[in-house]
Amino acid sequence: MTARQQPFAAAVTGLGLVTAAGVGTKATWHTITHEVVPGNVSQQAELVDLPCDFMYTAADLDTTALLGVAAQRLMDRFSQLAVIAAREAVGDAGLDPESWDSGRVAVVIGSAHGGLPFYDQQSAAMAGYGARRVSPKLAPLTVINSAASSVCMDLGAHGPSLGVATACSSGTVAVGTAHQLLRAGACDIAIAGGAESVLSRLLIASACQMKAVSTRRDDPAAACRPFDVDRDGFVVGEGAGLLVLERPEHARARRAPIRAQIAGYGASSDAYGAVAPDPEGRGVERALRSALADADVRPDDVGHVNAHGTSTVLNDRIEAVMLRRVLGEHPLVTSTKAMTGHTLGAAGGIETALTVLALEQQLVPPTANLTVPDPRIPIDVVHAEARSAAFDCAVKTSLGFGGHNAALVLTRG
Repeated sequence: MTARQQPFAAAVTGLGLVTAAGVGTKATWHTITHEVVPGNVSQQAELVDLPCDFMYTAADLDTTALLGVAAQRLMDRFSQLAVIAAREAVGDAGLDPESWDSGRVAVVIGSAHGGLPFYDQQSAAMAGYGARRVSPKLAPLTVINSAASSVCMDLGAHGPSLGVATACSSGTVAVGTAHQLLRAGACDIAIAGGAESVLSRLLIASACQMKAVSTRRDDPAAACRPFDVDRDGFVVGEGAGLLVLERPEHARARRAPIRAQIAGYGASSDAYGAVAPDPEGRGVERALRSALADADVRPDDVGHVNAHGTSTVLNDRIEAVMLRRVLGEHPLVTSTKAMTGHTLGAAGGIETALTVLALEQQLVPPTANLTVPDPRIPIDVVHAEARSAAFDCAVKTSLGFGGHNAALVLTRG
């Protein structure tokens, strides 16, 4: 708890998910907790001949049926995913956009790359056919705030609207920012999380050069294996995860069921390197300790951690050592990225929603593809099957390129 702020717990009243694990919250949660082998991870024609030519996609999603042709053309895919997830979250919260006080509804959505694939397409069009073939929609469709803007227009939300860009921690920072807006009284309702869709040959080629992604082309479904001794990099995925957060008195006044609470938020910068995290994990430790203090909870109170767990050799070890140092050995830890892929700026939103479900169900999802735990990982990583447990407090951690760290503390509703 800081000297200037009293603890504040935002009520989580709605969830919306679109992932490679499923379209909708129920479908995603069932896959995360019951399936052993990831689905919807496959080779992509756009990535042919690259060392990593596969990614996770929301292959079961029919955006045309859900959005209509006209609306779909006015949004890049990452914004389309955000709108679909937002609609589910608002419906789950029992809110009616026709009757809410729209000026008191904020939208905060994170993304690492925005509409990068459309940039690729338009660059190719200009190179091949000249400037006259470049779309006038390039800027509005591809800027990172486009997802928040699209959700505002779709739902009629007129409060603060923010696009957050802190690399792979963007979705977590977006939820934390919404928590702060609610605490400050700037809104009564906030729709927050992340959205990403980056089927971009240029981006994946760069990630291959960086040696950040898995090159297990012979078995893409087994490529993402967080905390496993045989991990060799992450696998990119697309998706969106949005939560409806409310000021507690607002949720109580309308008798809304409270699914969980965002009780604390912390953020920090490594100030270390453009790509590599602080090797001692001091930056993310600072974010986690700040979140615990903000929520006024002790490390011993934390029963579950949804880790960043990307399946990269360095990140997983650094994060695991940090978690042991701060929280001890008792929390049940999971990484859900082997089922969703690493959705970059959307990851924090998706994984915060999954942490809400874990608190509700008192069930920790397994870490898929974890067959031989790395002996240098000194934490209790749930694998093989979901594990039932009793816990009232959970943590979500995120790390991003450039040293952007964020952590959330969630408690039962």
